[in-house]
Amino acid sequence: MPAQHDLWSQLAAAMSSDRFLLAGTVVFFAAVAHAFLCPSIARAAHVAEKKGGLKGAVLHLLGEVEAVFGLWAIVLFALMVCWPGKGWAFATRYIETGEYVATAANGPSKFVEPLFVFVIMVMAASKPVMALASGLLGGVGRLFGGSPMAHWFVVLTLAPLLGSLITEPAAMTIGAMLLSAQFYSLKPSEPLRYATIALLFVNVSVGGALTHFAAPPIVMVAAKWGWGLKEVFAHFGVAALVSILISNLAYLVWFRRELAALKGATERNTTEPPMPGWVVVFHLACMVWTVLMLTEHRPVLMLGGFLVFLAFTAATSRWQPTPGLRGPALVGFFLAGLVVLGGVQGWWISPILGRMGEGALLAVATFLTAFNDNAAVTYLASQVPALSVAGPAAEALRHAVVAGALAGGGLTVIANAPNPAGQSILSPWFPEGVSAWRLFLWALAPTCVALGCFIWLK
Repeated sequence: MPAQHDLWSQLAAAMSSDRFLLAGTVVFFAAVAHAFLCPSIARAAHVAEKKGGLKGAVLHLLGEVEAVFGLWAIVLFALMVCWPGKGWAFATRYIETGEYVATAANGPSKFVEPLFVFVIMVMAASKPVMALASGLLGGVGRLFGGSPMAHWFVVLTLAPLLGSLITEPAAMTIGAMLLSAQFYSLKPSEPLRYATIALLFVNVSVGGALTHFAAPPIVMVAAKWGWGLKEVFAHFGVAALVSILISNLAYLVWFRRELAALKGATERNTTEPPMPGWVVVFHLACMVWTVLMLTEHRPVLMLGGFLVFLAFTAATSRWQPTPGLRGPALVGFFLAGLVVLGGVQGWWISPILGRMGEGALLAVATFLTAFNDNAAVTYLASQVPALSVAGPAAEALRHAVVAGALAGGGLTVIANAPNPAGQSILSPWFPEGVSAWRLFLWALAPTCVALGCFIWLK
């Protein structure tokens, strides 16, 4: 009871000192509720658009899940500008930095990650990179018979693990595009469609945990907590591998009859001319440059590399089409909005995390991740003094919060930064929109598997 009393006292004191914090939290949960209502709004938009007019266009915009958090970030910005004691200068500084409290210790802008996701999505979805990924994963699929079932299992296993090398957004883009071409095009049943996208989301969230530079929730804390490649792999690597294999095998057994019955082409058109190796190498070099600029927090150089990439694709249009920017731009808008809205939530998330033991922290981190980006959860946890001290007790708490954030990264679209990218690519196969409730239900089992592996194999 005393700890609970202290918590409520701290929250009440925070609200009394700055009432805008409560308003920002109300806007945040309004955005979360809006995200869950997007499939219903999309259905209403489909009916209204047949009649034409403004109503259909507005409903279509409101039904785009990738636009939700960006739109509510605009609401938060307008509210901040009009709020007594805040105003234009405060609001613009907050939007530019992502830091609600200005201090001398403020780090780089929090918008580096949304920019990175936008850039890496465009690069990973390019024809040379997809040709390489399809060839490599297709070759592994052929070793297991080359059936749709084999390709389904290989993509859901290896593409997420690639995230530990090429980053999670790139792995999500490649995995989703290969599943769209090789699996969803065969028109599986609705349960299998949801099971597959849920597996993809959860697997990508944990699949980036083999290294210290690929998964956003680990990147946020690795430097501060002194985690390098050895520590991250020891904490999470083996557990992530086992988790992905168990979840995939369980769903494969569950849907074995339908997967075995699927028929159709799973290979690329072999009549296309081969992609020149130097084109592929240049694209991979651009992706490596982008990852390096992310780790060094240099958005200007990252953007400069992206412009070079666009110029190169224009010069080599003989072998590749113009990169698609709409999907990645919407995903970047989504994540930027999440940064804006999530930056005002530390006043209640940090005190809650700081008062918990290992088991409770694991459960709460998983729960909070479902309603907030998992990188934001671990970032806020890194600000809690009790988690940053040396010693085995603090190390156990650090493991718990990151394990919960990783495991819960597939429960909702907003739980992990790459998820909107996957939904954007796979949304054509869900005519009425991806149901947040059905996604949650199908992601629950692999999430529990991941939690179990992180607990028992740490």
